[in-house]
Amino acid sequence: MKFTDGNWLVRDEYTLLSAVQPHDFTIQNNTLTAYVSGAPLHGRADTINGTLLTVQFHSPQPGVIGVKLIHFAGVLEHGPAFELAHGEGGEHVEITENDEYAELKSGNLSVRVSKGTHWSVDFFRGTERLTGSGFKSMAHVTETGGNIYMREELDLSVGELVYGLGERFTSFVKNGQIVDIWNKDGGTSSEQSYKNIPFYITNKGYGVFVNDPGAVSYEVASEKVKKVQFSVPGESIEYFIIDGPEPKDVLNKYTNLTGKPSLPPAWTFGLWLSTSFTTNYDEATVNSFVDGMAERDLPLHVFHFDCFWMREFQWTDFKWDEKVFPDPVGMLSRLKERGLKICVWINPYIAQRSRMFEEGKRHGYFVKKANGDVWQWNMWQPGMALVDFTNPAACEWFGSYLRDLVDMGVDSFKTDFGERIPTDVVYHDGSDPVKMHNYYTYLYNKVVFEVLEEKLGKHEAALFARSATVGGQKFPVHWGGDCYADYESMAESLRGGLSLGLTGFGFWSHDIGGFENTAPAHVFKRWLAFGLLSSHSRLHGSTSYRVPWAYDDEAVDVTRMFTKLKCSLMPYLYDTAVQATEQGIPTMRAMLLEFPNDPAVETLDRQYMLGDSILVAPVFSERGDVTYFLPEGQWTHLLSGKTVEGGTWRKENYDFLSLPLFVRENSILAIGANDVRPDYDFADHVELKLFQLQDGATVSRKVRNVKGETELEVTAVRNGSQVTLHAAGVGKPFNVSLHGDEAIASIQGANLSDQGVVEVAAFSEKVELQITLK
Repeated sequence: MKFTDGNWLVRDEYTLLSAVQPHDFTIQNNTLTAYVSGAPLHGRADTINGTLLTVQFHSPQPGVIGVKLIHFAGVLEHGPAFELAHGEGGEHVEITENDEYAELKSGNLSVRVSKGTHWSVDFFRGTERLTGSGFKSMAHVTETGGNIYMREELDLSVGELVYGLGERFTSFVKNGQIVDIWNKDGGTSSEQSYKNIPFYITNKGYGVFVNDPGAVSYEVASEKVKKVQFSVPGESIEYFIIDGPEPKDVLNKYTNLTGKPSLPPAWTFGLWLSTSFTTNYDEATVNSFVDGMAERDLPLHVFHFDCFWMREFQWTDFKWDEKVFPDPVGMLSRLKERGLKICVWINPYIAQRSRMFEEGKRHGYFVKKANGDVWQWNMWQPGMALVDFTNPAACEWFGSYLRDLVDMGVDSFKTDFGERIPTDVVYHDGSDPVKMHNYYTYLYNKVVFEVLEEKLGKHEAALFARSATVGGQKFPVHWGGDCYADYESMAESLRGGLSLGLTGFGFWSHDIGGFENTAPAHVFKRWLAFGLLSSHSRLHGSTSYRVPWAYDDEAVDVTRMFTKLKCSLMPYLYDTAVQATEQGIPTMRAMLLEFPNDPAVETLDRQYMLGDSILVAPVFSERGDVTYFLPEGQWTHLLSGKTVEGGTWRKENYDFLSLPLFVRENSILAIGANDVRPDYDFADHVELKLFQLQDGATVSRKVRNVKGETELEVTAVRNGSQVTLHAAGVGKPFNVSLHGDEAIASIQGANLSDQGVVEVAAFSEKVELQITLK
């Protein structure tokens, strides 16, 4: 939202009360409070009929500083509010004051407020200035007609780039963009987003989180090219500066505040197949899909029933369409006997023809109009009402239908929609409907996720959610929404996923081959490689089936190869998944997360790191031409074994059965002994591949079980020609192989093959091996 007209003028429709001059400071309860005049103070007369802005500085945890700017403090807080972990005590906070400034320090981050005649706020990492809010940057804004806003402007330095703000399909670097934090159902080809997160991170290694679930509006180096401006409706605004100094550290601290991603069950990492949206299907159709996958040796792990498992015009009623599925319990049992997990589509909208409508109306479970009527409209479903998740009884009612489905055999829910939430309504708990527009999805997905945890147990709950707000990362998995079936949408989907990962979301997926239209076979095959090298992998579309043989025989081969590859990578991927839950770092990582000191990666959005060791560069062309960048160091192609030097751009051509898929030097990759399932005993006969271990390097890798518990941990240390392996675990056999050096030696307790593979027998506690290199 733009308030100014160039550098000096204010737009005619706005009046700004800006922070001009500090008056005095108070220190209480580990909070530094500044009182700031909106006009110069030359004498006592200037304190009459004037205005003061109150600015509070506090710290919920080391390395995080909160700033709250208040105009009128008497405004009632109707909610909702993000669920934040503010920590305990304030022992980490140090506040000092002298004649020149007042300062609050938290860890290595500090904020310094000038006591001069011009208002000035500066944030420091040690002695390095990160950003700041200058003269007249903080402001209370009145619009002609009475709308009120609070505004802040934070400085950007030369070369500083901004990322994040949710799942955004526009340019990966957000400089120059206007971003409105307002969830919308707009597909992947516009500035709109299903998942709007008022948090950004910069290449200087700090982040900024605006603590407001409502309509936060950003001008990112757009209105004023050296500032990020953000504004919210109302009489106050709060934001947090979060220091790294590395981007990973920023995400860890941000998710300490807003919540860590939960660990999805291992089976969710397998291949999901859907009925698709508007296609015709019944149990025979479903069986033909499942049989077709088995006949072609295509591993399949989850089957998803989209909308029409329920009867048309009756969504949502949580009742199987008896004309199409006369024996749903039996059908689900038969599918589960074949080793499949089951997901069904739901949403929080209740059509007037639904069996649930009268019950919800009678008990007051729906969002209402001001006059007490049920709020309804005809978009999506005729007479559709909206479940009021601020009502605990409505949550229990909605959850009771989900429990019945879980008892039938359903393992997961695709929680669709949650974006088109009206603002001219009344909620049970009196919440502000404007702030509820974005926050609604949090309550919706929380109810569903908690039902699954209750029924199936911790680490067995997983959604397939489309909409999200701050904290939604606690309820994985999320997918990218409605994309077209072309390379452009494939690329914009990746941009969206990388941006979402930079806002604390650990797990993300997309519709392989695109949702709208039907992709040409070459697009589908390229998308398969990308999709099966993503956190989660789903075949789903709108008007046509997404079984691989519907495209061509090679699509079957591509599906088989990359599905089996992903299953074999599960020991590595699940360790990466646990890292996401512990540190808030996504499984699919923008290059800048792993290489924050390499300026060449700062704008890269057509490649990513899958975990800490594997680089993936999807191919976005029919001919197979791809240009990608390898950071410095030695890289080994995972499929071919070819080793190349990094620090350069590469332009190559790949067929449909390959793509740039490189392992960085000083990596241990854990490869499982099972290539047909994602949920198996990862530690049993796991192969630990050491890639290009450099002199002086120490690397480690954990192999976990399907509960996320460590069963094997291996550390490799190289000193000259000696490589020492330290292993500790639960007594299961594993192999070790070296890539990049020829190993020669006879290893105690192990046999060394001509190919440099160490075969280690089962051990009880720990084992140490030494390998001599040529």
